[in-house]
Amino acid sequence: MSKKTAVSRRQFLVSTSAAAVGAAALNGKTLSAGTQPENFQSAAGSTVPYSWQELLSDAAPQRTLVECGEVAFPLGGIGTGTISLGGRGELRDWEIFNRPAKHRVLPFSFVALWVKPEGGKETIRVVEGPPQPPFRGWEGFNRQSGQGLPHLQKARFNGTYPIAKVDFEDRALPVTVSLEAFNPFVPLNVDDSSLPVAVFKYGVKNHSNKPVDFSLAFSLLNAVGYDSKEYLDGINLRHPGFGGNLTTLRQGQNFAGIDLTSNKYSPDNPLAGSVALLTTAKNYTSRTSWEGGAWWDFYQKWVDEFSAEGKLHDSHPSQPSADGKSDYATLAPYARLAPGESTTITFVLAWYFPVRENYWHDEDEDLKGHKLTNYYGTRFKSAWEVASHTAQRLPELESKTRQFVDTFLASTVPPYVLEAVSSQASILRSNTCMLLEGKQFFAFEGCGDDQHNGWMNCSHVWNYEQALAFLYPELERSMRNTDFLHEMRSDDSMAFRSMVPLGIKQWDFRPAADGQMGTIMKLYREWQISGDAEFLKQMWPNAKRALEFSWKYWDADNDGVMEGEQHNTYDIEFFGANPMMTTLYLGALKASEIMAEAVGDSAAATSYRELREKGAKNIEKLWNGAFYIQKVTPVADILPMEPYDGKNWKERVIRDGQLKYQFGEGCLSDQMLGQWFADVLGLDTGVNQEHVRKSLQSIYNNNFKHDFWTHPNTQRIYAINDEKGLLLCSWPNGGRPALPFVYSDEVWTGIEYQVAAHLIYQGLIEEGLSIVKAISERYDGVRRNPWNQIEWGNHYTRAMASYSVLLALSGFRYSAVEKSATFQPKIRAENFQCFFAAGSAWGLYSQRQQKGSLSAKLECRYGAVSLKRLLLSDRIRAQNATVTGPDGKNVACALKKQSSGVSVEFSSEVKLSSGESLQVITS
Repeated sequence: MSKKTAVSRRQFLVSTSAAAVGAAALNGKTLSAGTQPENFQSAAGSTVPYSWQELLSDAAPQRTLVECGEVAFPLGGIGTGTISLGGRGELRDWEIFNRPAKHRVLPFSFVALWVKPEGGKETIRVVEGPPQPPFRGWEGFNRQSGQGLPHLQKARFNGTYPIAKVDFEDRALPVTVSLEAFNPFVPLNVDDSSLPVAVFKYGVKNHSNKPVDFSLAFSLLNAVGYDSKEYLDGINLRHPGFGGNLTTLRQGQNFAGIDLTSNKYSPDNPLAGSVALLTTAKNYTSRTSWEGGAWWDFYQKWVDEFSAEGKLHDSHPSQPSADGKSDYATLAPYARLAPGESTTITFVLAWYFPVRENYWHDEDEDLKGHKLTNYYGTRFKSAWEVASHTAQRLPELESKTRQFVDTFLASTVPPYVLEAVSSQASILRSNTCMLLEGKQFFAFEGCGDDQHNGWMNCSHVWNYEQALAFLYPELERSMRNTDFLHEMRSDDSMAFRSMVPLGIKQWDFRPAADGQMGTIMKLYREWQISGDAEFLKQMWPNAKRALEFSWKYWDADNDGVMEGEQHNTYDIEFFGANPMMTTLYLGALKASEIMAEAVGDSAAATSYRELREKGAKNIEKLWNGAFYIQKVTPVADILPMEPYDGKNWKERVIRDGQLKYQFGEGCLSDQMLGQWFADVLGLDTGVNQEHVRKSLQSIYNNNFKHDFWTHPNTQRIYAINDEKGLLLCSWPNGGRPALPFVYSDEVWTGIEYQVAAHLIYQGLIEEGLSIVKAISERYDGVRRNPWNQIEWGNHYTRAMASYSVLLALSGFRYSAVEKSATFQPKIRAENFQCFFAAGSAWGLYSQRQQKGSLSAKLECRYGAVSLKRLLLSDRIRAQNATVTGPDGKNVACALKKQSSGVSVEFSSEVKLSSGESLQVITS
């Protein structure tokens, strides 16, 4: 540890305050770029590039980003696509048309402020921070989002998903302006969380000593018919999808707005749809069509009209546009503020493009062009209906969303961990994910700028994700339905990608060993979270087939270790025994052992247990004293996986007499992947825990780089120069193959989060936290977008492994089957609190621990949950416990010491509903 560090590791781990320490911590202060803190030696002997003060600082839970051009905060519902809010407060990346569309903007779609103090001069500003360099362009700098109009002088951005806030500054104005933007996000409530909508709340305060009149004009292109492929030219606006575009002014109960439609398309056309913008303000003006003219006269006329008095007037009713053309419209609420008075102007922006088509199988005639209906298309008939629904329920939706955010931010884990969890939950709203009719959830691996990457439900990538499973378990179960009811093949293998719509055909590519084993562990997770015995019974026959397929190819000698041809998440095949596949295999065996007993298949449970125990011993043959390695199968002994390998299969895997794309003697960051998943689930695989911990220490020591100045990388670049990150693999003892597996020199956030969480589970807390903090520094808004962690594309699924870091730090597990919850925090145990999601409820857990006794409180803030047992810290030395139920009465209980902690067992089931709490005091 650094000599400058005055507080011990032990003190920080159990600190009840740790307040105001670590002034150099990145989170909670204004950022322009990262900094390089001093290295220190951890308790485990590894070099950690942060002090404990920096790792456990109680800095503000939201970092403020100034002039950070990479910021794009996605706003939208689950599976609806998004509009992003930029770091200056601008609208960017209009991805609402059922496909990725990075860098696409709708011309002249921005918000402008008109303000006039009594007796003073009128002024207009675009409600954004100033445009930032570079100001390049062959025709001058871009002007199509109002860049040439006066802007506010400064913007400060911060956000915890799903709420973003921008504070603007302009000393020349008599008012201050702020923006709060969000989309409804209520864990466990899919309907409220899947609205195709974004809410913008502009706060305006008069800080002068005179009354002030102001108006906010939200202008919007009628983009119905746009396919989001081309870049639109706002001055010469043409697109083949446009035509018949019409904007009308409409009123509802306590709101009014503009309804942007088109009469060009039939309802089943993917280009058919609508957009709506409404306000809850009482006073407003509008223009449903900007006046035309030559050159850019339409723009000049609009600026002149709005600048004059902050009001707009339709000179004639809007008419459907000519074919290939569309028009702009504006909604402009206005108000008068007395000195010191403030008000909020609320806009609700909704979109409705209910039909999408399968374009990602563009070479498959059976699937190409198939039309798919978005789930929101079965609930609503238009964007106006979506906007109206949202406006009418806005107080409720906002309250639930804020309650989640407040509960989440009350967690006493480091701010950069909270950011990692919340920011990557936004992936569920991006075009990575689809929510189709019947609440069928599908997802790509990620998104390119213009198209999707890695079609559907790639099982080995989704092995890492934990956020959906805990926040929206109903949708995660939908994926298990797809896995076990639609993707099982006649030979008992599983197609690891789904071809949508389901039921037409299956992918005939070789099965993925990691994906198939991980899917069995995921089934166990979904059963535990839901407690649904019928769900398990329905899935079990095919889950059993999927597990026992291993004995045909991957573990043909039934020694509990995988040796056969193992396709995996690195898009290649491992040949020979290796720890990554084997730990997943052992995890699947353990999960299946428990599930088999639950459904009455005792014979299977016994065979799985015996094989797992054999495998837990045999994996030790891969131990080199510091970590587990791969025993590569000799070339002469490799066999094809029939019928998936063609006649020329050897050309794919052999070069110069050697197997390509193996890791052999290398230290693989994913080597303990199955053990990480087992720790998340609370499964004992039987693997030597001392060796697990040493392996993780070796992974950190060898693969976590403090900078990349001297790292040669011919592969994709996700970390560079002075940045820190975890390599996928290294060869500390030599033996690097001439052609190692193809991504070995890269840095993937999903694997970083997995390793970080596992380090924390195993007590290597500073190492785990340093990995998460390094990611936060790389995604600082200047270098990269914090709300878009990239692997093979934007909003990459694997990054949702970040949720497991929260699980590890809180020691939280939940079983609806056993009606039990576990809380065993790894840091600040003396004064700890954390958000939890437990299948049918979520809330806040808090504890105070002192001198071996504990006071713990479980607050249910949404839903309801039933419990029979709480498993708490193993540091408690108390003999008795007092439990106070939600009715304020004592609940009879027994206190039992276990190797894994102290179990508080209730004499009868306790049900907690929203607003209720359960308190435990030991003595």
